Amino acid sequence: MASAAVAVLSENPETLFLDASELLLRYADNILRNPNEDKYKSIKIGNQTFSNRLMPVKGAVECLFEMGFHEEETHLVFPKNASVQRLKRIRDLIAAERNRRTAADKSIPISPPLSASAHVQPSQPETSFRAQPFFNETSTQLPAQTFRPADNSARSLLATLKTHFQQVLMYEDMRLQQKALACIPVEELKKIANEKLLCAAKLDPGSTINLEDFLLLELLRWFKEDFFQWIDSVLCSTCGQVTESSGSLPPSSEDQRWGAERVENHLCRKCHTSNRFPRYNHAEKLLETRRGRCGEWANCFTLCCRAMEFEARFVWCTTDHVWTEVYSTSQKRWLHCDPCENVCDKPLLYEIGWGRKLSYIFAFSKDEVVDVSWRYSCKHTELLTRRTQLGEGLLRQTINKLNSERKHFLPQERKQELLERYIVELVEFISPKTPNPGELGGRISGSVLWKVTRGETGAHAQNCGFSFLTTEKEKTAKLFHLKYSAAENNYIRVSNDNEIIHNWEKGVWKMNSVFRKVEQDWKMVWLYVHCFLNG
Repeated sequence: MASAAVAVLSENPETLFLDASELLLRYADNILRNPNEDKYKSIKIGNQTFSNRLMPVKGAVECLFEMGFHEEETHLVFPKNASVQRLKRIRDLIAAERNRRTAADKSIPISPPLSASAHVQPSQPETSFRAQPFFNETSTQLPAQTFRPADNSARSLLATLKTHFQQVLMYEDMRLQQKALACIPVEELKKIANEKLLCAAKLDPGSTINLEDFLLLELLRWFKEDFFQWIDSVLCSTCGQVTESSGSLPPSSEDQRWGAERVENHLCRKCHTSNRFPRYNHAEKLLETRRGRCGEWANCFTLCCRAMEFEARFVWCTTDHVWTEVYSTSQKRWLHCDPCENVCDKPLLYEIGWGRKLSYIFAFSKDEVVDVSWRYSCKHTELLTRRTQLGEGLLRQTINKLNSERKHFLPQERKQELLERYIVELVEFISPKTPNPGELGGRISGSVLWKVTRGETGAHAQNCGFSFLTTEKEKTAKLFHLKYSAAENNYIRVSNDNEIIHNWEKGVWKMNSVFRKVEQDWKMVWLYVHCFLNG
């Protein structure tokens, strides 16, 4: 039986195929030779070897799903009830294609079909890969002059750079931007942003923070709370029950049209319906589906930013996360924006808040690609030790070449503007940040007004000075009855003919560090008090 994932994997150039197939075979062989060892059945998605040598290779991750691996929060896991025979079948198909390509090269070991019950004895010579965790493999397994995993890893990284740099041009399609604008309640967001600007400006009249900064925050909030949906397991299309991930399905021509090379299969245990979840990689399709994980979120949000005429960059991190950066004309710098988290200007979120071991982070716009790794780390020395996929000189040379080609036809004024911005970025990069308690490494300095825009102090609603004045009806009845709904975010003045007052801040005389939190994923809404730490 043929495999769609193996067929896609086979389309890669020979060096990429050989590198990826070696790792895939080792994953499979470890499980087949050690069926009772759980350590071989879990792959950390953020591992550099996996994210740089498998994820960028077409069909590689799809092969793991066809073997039976399931995607969990931070790992790919081979479940205990998964079919070993299916894993072996995909493994043997990969081995057959690898052997076909390497038949004439005696320096590359042949990978024969492996019995699911076979256990290699130490005294026996191995004709396939050794059954030990591949992260501990040494480079002496294969002749260096024939096969260089480090070189292939570098090629994969550079190929991904070029791919993303080309893909961001999609956001410049005016037709696509108009389609995005049709989904965004622009006037409503502008109205809310203007109200918050007027209220906050009283605290810092001399600030240069402008309406665009507040509008960006409102766009982030709307995208997270009202527009896009996070997906872990899809609901069954037949009975509406939560499904379980069950490998992958071959993509249809329609899926591939919208960039979905991988289609997740989610099985309903109640009615046994198979539910398809294509991982679309085209922003136009995502305007329709409005759901996904961080890749879909950042892809669609970056388009929305461009549609709103923000200068925006798509940001790719090799530790398996993506987000957006938006240029603030008032602050003259790029702001980190993560639509999944609804956070702005908190670049140390991943290293300090999430504990990610960062290495390479790149920002892609219509004009240039920039290595922005240093913005997102306060541990530059540690970060440098993990940047081993390729030499820094080669990386700079490649980025400079890509930028030179892209900027060739730009007006001189635009080139000068980009240069001046980059100089400002370099100054920021060489000055590592110190995370502030409670901030997850957001901006340390800055005006009171900007802290307000980021929701750090709750000052935009402090001292609002609102008071309820009793009506004649309430005075006569000697009754004042007011209710608040956190879910609807409005007051109901029951004693005054159920008058509705929208937004909880509108009914506040004075408050400090109180916020309304909306979690669409958990379907929960609440008001909470945030305690800020000093020092």
